[in-house]
Amino acid sequence: MLKYRVSFFVVLTLVFVGLIILGKSYHTVAPGFRGVQVTFGEVSQHPLTEGLHFINPFSSVERISVRQRTDTTLASAFSSDLQSVQIRVKVLHRIPETSVVEIFTKYQGEHFETLIAPRVQEAVKEVTALLSAEQIAKSREEVKQKALTFSRKKVGDLLVLEDLVIEDVGLSHELQKAIEAKMVQEQEASRARFVQLQAETEAQTAIVRAKGEAEALRIRGEALRQNPQVIEMNLVEKWNGVSPLVVGGGVQGPGIILPLDKRAAAK
Repeated sequence: MLKYRVSFFVVLTLVFVGLIILGKSYHTVAPGFRGVQVTFGEVSQHPLTEGLHFINPFSSVERISVRQRTDTTLASAFSSDLQSVQIRVKVLHRIPETSVVEIFTKYQGEHFETLIAPRVQEAVKEVTALLSAEQIAKSREEVKQKALTFSRKKVGDLLVLEDLVIEDVGLSHELQKAIEAKMVQEQEASRARFVQLQAETEAQTAIVRAKGEAEALRIRGEALRQNPQVIEMNLVEKWNGVSPLVVGGGVQGPGIILPLDKRAAAK
């Protein structure tokens, strides 16, 4: 009887252990992640993709995200005119599938602080060293594009830098005031140039108009001198039929005297 009890206990134990081993032989990788399989300290070079996988029951699986992440870093730099500049940058980045194992092995899965941030800061310093503090404050897009290009070259193919976003450019209070004053002066100078150009345009327009009117009067006077009968015709056309009207004659006296009213004209 005791023998049967021992045998039953052994079988039950083996079944229980088997179930545990079977349970550990399967692993599910969530969407947006890759699994790195580690067996007694040895890292598999083939990451597990999303879904259910059959693995060595004595292995552990480390999850590595391949989703895009956004992290922030602060770069302290100097401009070309030796002004201190603090630039806060948002970095949009992700791990490509081909780098999952290497990122886990060399950087323990946390690659931003150890790999990306130092290189982005270095790239920002190289860009700001080529520009004055005023240019940095006014040309954020230029700073961003150059810093992104430099950062990608420094990081290489190990990671993917999707984009950089410059959140803030910190300048000294005195420098900000000086830049603002200069911008105000430039706006006032631009406004003065516009007013001057507008006045010059109006003056030129007036000159052209006056010349046109003078030329029109000259042509009209010349035409009347050559055709004096035109004046008589205009006076006849404009007569209202009531008032006496004298037409033509010049210095020799009136040439045409119209009747006082329409009835006289009819007679």
